[in-house]
Amino acid sequence: MRAIVQKVKKASVKVSDKLISEIGEGLLVFVAVTDSDTKKDIDYIKKKIEKLRIFEDDQGKMNLSVEDEGGELLIVSQFTLYGDARKGNRPSFINSSSADKAEEYYEILINELKDDGFSVKSGKFQTHMEVSLINDGPVTIQLDSERLY
Repeated sequence: MRAIVQKVKKASVKVSDKLISEIGEGLLVFVAVTDSDTKKDIDYIKKKIEKLRIFEDDQGKMNLSVEDEGGELLIVSQFTLYGDARKGNRPSFINSSSADKAEEYYEILINELKDDGFSVKSGKFQTHMEVSLINDGPVTIQLDSERLY
């Protein structure tokens, strides 16, 4: 499972020009699933989202998590995180999981974050979305449950 985590002042998702989700300060998280993912991969990404210390403390150091800050989460499915463009100019997406598995894991992640007490909004799975954000910092972190980076 992969995720791109962006610290934001605000973020939103539109589908067909209609606003479907919006958050204030917190994290915008793009998530992708691969066929080899298991529940352990969801757990790893969930914990990282909750505990990643990328918010500034009183001394201006990145020392606080979204949990510490009480920030909101906007979770958006993005299968293209498994795009492979090493050969040619057209990315291959063979490492992205099937839509059924991806949607199941995406929903599990969202529900578990909610169960942990977070304010969670989401995009609309397998839909063309317009995502807007104000990246704070900018701060963008890549996560990979296989720990490739």
